[in-house]
Amino acid sequence: MAYNRGNAVLYAEKWWDGRNPAYPSFEVDCTNFISQCLHAGGWSMTGYPNRSKGWWVRTNSWSFSWSVAHSLKWYLESSGRAQQVSRASALKQGDVICYDFEGDGRINHTTIVTAMRSGVPLVNAHTSDSRMRNWEYTDSSAYTSAIKYYFYAIT
Repeated sequence: MAYNRGNAVLYAEKWWDGRNPAYPSFEVDCTNFISQCLHAGGWSMTGYPNRSKGWWVRTNSWSFSWSVAHSLKWYLESSGRAQQVSRASALKQGDVICYDFEGDGRINHTTIVTAMRSGVPLVNAHTSDSRMRNWEYTDSSAYTSAIKYYFYAIT
């Protein structure tokens, strides 16, 4: 099934400040939310029941890639479902940005592109629930001058 960007964005808009009771909710919920958006866009789950392989969720169990930012980045890179691009302006609605706030190689946060304004991606996210936020996150308390961004175009 092809990825439906519109459905992913509609989901991100509906649930950006709420929690869908059909899924688990976490205190640090950013990657769980992005996974839900990707699933709403048509991504099928794979790898159950191995938590360290694939991308999936069941009632009280889930893969690391479903819920952990660093693991989702690994999955995006290895699954063939996304391609890393070099700049934010190459993204479209429904694409994903991963954030390494400290620049230490460990991904801390994920967002989904929900709109483009003059070529600049705006993103939705959970944990600190955000809607149509500038992708650079310079207004975040987690932002540092060492931040590294990873941009993924969903294929």
